[in-house]
Amino acid sequence: MNRKQLIIMLVLVALIGGAGVLLVNRQNESWKGNNSTMGKKLLGEFPVNDVAHIVFKQGTNELNLAKKDIWRVRERNNYPANYSEISDFLLKLRDLKVVQTEKVGSSQLTRLSLTTGQGTNSATMVELKDQNDKTLKSLLLGKKHMRKSNRPSPFGDMGGEEGYPDGRYVQVSGESGSVSLISESLQNTEPKPDQWLNKDFFKIEKVRSIAVTFPAATNSWKLTRDTETAEWKLADAKAGEQLDSSKASSVANPLGSPSFSDVSTSTTPENLEKPTLATIETFENLTYTLKVGQKTNDNYPLALTVATQLPKERTPGKDEKPEDKEKLDKEFKEKQKKLEEKVAQEKGFEKWVYLVSSWTVDPLLKERSTLLVEKKEEPKKDDKAAAATPDINKIADAIVPPIPPTDVAKPEPPKPPAPEEPKAGK
Repeated sequence: MNRKQLIIMLVLVALIGGAGVLLVNRQNESWKGNNSTMGKKLLGEFPVNDVAHIVFKQGTNELNLAKKDIWRVRERNNYPANYSEISDFLLKLRDLKVVQTEKVGSSQLTRLSLTTGQGTNSATMVELKDQNDKTLKSLLLGKKHMRKSNRPSPFGDMGGEEGYPDGRYVQVSGESGSVSLISESLQNTEPKPDQWLNKDFFKIEKVRSIAVTFPAATNSWKLTRDTETAEWKLADAKAGEQLDSSKASSVANPLGSPSFSDVSTSTTPENLEKPTLATIETFENLTYTLKVGQKTNDNYPLALTVATQLPKERTPGKDEKPEDKEKLDKEFKEKQKKLEEKVAQEKGFEKWVYLVSSWTVDPLLKERSTLLVEKKEEPKKDDKAAAATPDINKIADAIVPPIPPTDVAKPEPPKPPAPEEPKAGK
C-alpha cells in the first residue's frame, strides 16, 4: 500500500466515524426534544387503592394477582401472595415520573421492546383493574435504559450490555406513538408466579420424636428423647444396632426453619402416590405429618398436616404456693394462646403441595443404616480357624531345640598327583 492509498483510507475511516457519531447524537437529541412532560406523573391521578387485580402478560405467559380476602396468585391455586411486594409495586407505579417523552414510529417500538407478541423481546403488559375487573390503567414495559459505568468490570467483558439499568422505556395505553422514559427499571415484573408468593412457612420447634417411614420398610426408623437436652435413642433397636450420636444430631432438628421454592399447580401430584412419611412430635404436643414425594429438578413435593392436643388447664405443682399459682396460670394461658395462633396459621399450609429444595429435605430422609455405628469387618471363617489352631512344630521347637543330624557325609581325601612321563632320548 502506497502513501496515497493510506491517506485515502484514513480519510474514509474518519468520515464513517463522524457519520456514526452524528447519527447517535441525533438519536439522543430526539429524546431531548420534548421536555414539556418532564417531571409529570406517568399515570396521572392514579387511584392506587382501587386496584384489586393486576395482570402481567408477556408472549404466551400470563400472571394474575387478585385481591379476595387477601391478595392471591391465581396461577398457583390462589396461594397467598406477598402483600408487601404488591404494595411496593403499586406505590411505585403511582409515583412514577416522566424523564423524557417522544413520538416514535413502529420501527423504534421494536428496538425499544415495546411491541406485543410472542417474540423474545416483546413488551411486558401490565393491566391494573378494580374489583369489578374494569381496567383502570394499562401500560407496556419495554427495554431497560442502561447507564455506562466508569469503573471497569472485574469480570471483564461478559458479552452483555455495559453499565447498569437506571430507567425503562414505557408506553401508556391511549398514548399511541408516544414513548416515555422513566427513572425506574421496575425489576421483577415478569409473569413468574413464584416471585410473588408469600414465602412464610411452618417451623418445627422443641422436637420430642422423629419417625420416618420409607416405602421400603427396612429403611424406616424412629428417634426419641425424654427431654430437650437428653440424648436421642433409637426406638425398637434390633440386636447389634447402635445409634451413632453424631449422625443422629444431623436429623435432630429437622425443618427448624424451612423454606419452599414454589407451589405445585396440582393438589395431588403423581409423585406423592407412594410418599416417604415423616411424623414429628414436639414437647408442646404438636404433631407434624409430612408426605415427601420423589425428587424432580432438585425439589421434593411436600404436603403437610398439623395436629395438636393442647391441655385446657395447667396441672399445679405439689408444693405450689397460692401467690405463685396466679402467676403460673397467667403464663400458661399466654403460652397456650400463642400455640393456638401458631397451629391456626400452620394448618393453613395444609391446602397446597410445596416444592421444597433438596438441601432442606435430604437431612430428614436418612435411611436406617446410615444412622448406626459402623460395624468393624470380622475376619473370615478360615482365618479364625487358622488363628485358633496352634502350630505344634513351633511349640516343640520352643521346648526342645532340634537335634542336629548324625549322618553327615565325610569329605573325600585329595587324589595323589599323576607320575611324570620320561623325556625322549634318555
